[in-house]
Amino acid sequence: MLYTRKGDTGTTKIFGCDQRFSKSSAVAEALGAVDELNSFLGLCKVRAKETELSVGERAVSALVEEVQQNLFIVQARLAGADKHLAREKIAVMEQAIGDIETVLPPITSFFVSGGTELAALFDVARTIARRAERRVVALYREQGEKSAVYGKDPTNSAPDIQEPILAYLNRLSSLLYALARLANHAAGITEDAPTYR
Repeated sequence: MLYTRKGDTGTTKIFGCDQRFSKSSAVAEALGAVDELNSFLGLCKVRAKETELSVGERAVSALVEEVQQNLFIVQARLAGADKHLAREKIAVMEQAIGDIETVLPPITSFFVSGGTELAALFDVARTIARRAERRVVALYREQGEKSAVYGKDPTNSAPDIQEPILAYLNRLSSLLYALARLANHAAGITEDAPTYR
């Protein structure tokens, strides 16, 4: 069955915690934002596969799939599961960003989203990634403040967020920005700068 009715009062719970908490809590907001990002990346992946966009020898759709898999690790960790995001995954993303930058013209200004549909989709994904990062940072700060005041409370439902998660989410928006630029570049579309008029 796809529903349990247990959340009808606006509460939920996470892995390893019997206590229910508000769906508007910091942990629920962080989980929801990362889930939204992961879902939207599915659309980016499908469109990238259709266009056969690649970074060197690697298909962009495969790169996006890897990011989605890593976001499941992030979500599991936020929900309290004993999963860990390896720092090496950040290095892989940085390498991909570097590879993309070698084929793009230098950044001289902001650019107006659009050009190709895929570029626009990656740009929307970038903004969702930034929101997800903000939600996870808010949870991280809330968790740190609780620990500083009360010490580590075993009944606290806030997950122990690792620093690599914050770095990964921060780098992810840079990757998505680079992919948006790459999609336009591959299609021969010049980026439009804002006119500010």
